[in-house]
Amino acid sequence: MSRILIADDEESMRLLVARAIALDGHDITTAEDGSEALEILVESAGRFDLLLTDIKMPIMDGIALALTAARDFPDLTILLMTGYADQRERASGLDAIVHDVVTKPFSVTDIRTAVANALAAKKN
Repeated sequence: MSRILIADDEESMRLLVARAIALDGHDITTAEDGSEALEILVESAGRFDLLLTDIKMPIMDGIALALTAARDFPDLTILLMTGYADQRERASGLDAIVHDVVTKPFSVTDIRTAVANALAAKKN
């Protein structure tokens, strides 16, 4: 069982992703934006296996969160989500710190597979 932190400002998406990933037995924590996610990471000393974050969020977007998380917690695997082509392009330069970018809309199977692949890559 892995510890996964999900950050997404859309409650319905956050709940859908959390429920989908929980089907695989993972311990899920959620945050409403990047700032809250960063607080959770700091409070837990980065003790998560995966950060799954939307890119476009208020206060602190997913790219700023990914950059800060990668700097402060270099062993944390990061997976981004976005429904915007321009946001996906912004993330293209982050290959060194981001495992992948999942394009919205996605199916429950798609997000479960993306999470499983990111966690498997971490173990290798």
